[in-house]
Amino acid sequence: MTSSLTTLTAVAGLVLLAACASTTPEPEPGPPPPDPIYGPVEDAGRIIPAVPEAALSPRNRRQEVAYRTDEAPGTIVVDPHARFLYLVLEDQRALRYGVAVGEQGRAFSGEAVIPFKREWPRWTPTQNMLRRDPELYGPVRNGMEGGLDNPLGARALYLFKGGRDTLYRIHGTTNPFSIGKAVSSGCIRLFNQDILDLHDRVQAGARVVVLTEEESGKGATPPGRNPETN
Repeated sequence: MTSSLTTLTAVAGLVLLAACASTTPEPEPGPPPPDPIYGPVEDAGRIIPAVPEAALSPRNRRQEVAYRTDEAPGTIVVDPHARFLYLVLEDQRALRYGVAVGEQGRAFSGEAVIPFKREWPRWTPTQNMLRRDPELYGPVRNGMEGGLDNPLGARALYLFKGGRDTLYRIHGTTNPFSIGKAVSSGCIRLFNQDILDLHDRVQAGARVVVLTEEESGKGATPPGRNPETN
């Protein structure tokens, strides 16, 4: 009798444990870890927000690619029509960055140099911007100090030709969803995380080559392939 009672007690205990196990809720999944490249960044006391995942299509992510060119390592090649920027590396390779390009970016082509670069640059709207949208740009006609709301973003590279400012800039952006697209204004803009990376890699005096529409895709893809899908 005692043996039977012990057996029944053990069985009841197992049933109770099984019931507890079946009713214990599954733990809620935690937030995904931050992207190691495009997560939030602290810079000069400012927190640059993470790039939204929806803006990080494969074509827009910074990546090393094959790139056939005679340009020396350290040269920047901008393809505004394919909306890519290449930093030439050794051995026919390049770092490719997705960019957004505005009217100013499509208007300039040829060669230039970067005599200097700026951290958290000041921005002043052009006369064309003021004429096109005085209500938007009028309040900042005299310029805007660097910061998270500044359209030039965290860094800017200034392009000169023949010793004169081309007014062409390679810079960050406050609108990550513009990357990979043609937009209404601005020069060549990158994710803030990418312009931080490019700024640190590029030396003052670096050469820049901006391709024409006819040259778009040069060196980047085999003949007949669309540079948009590279």
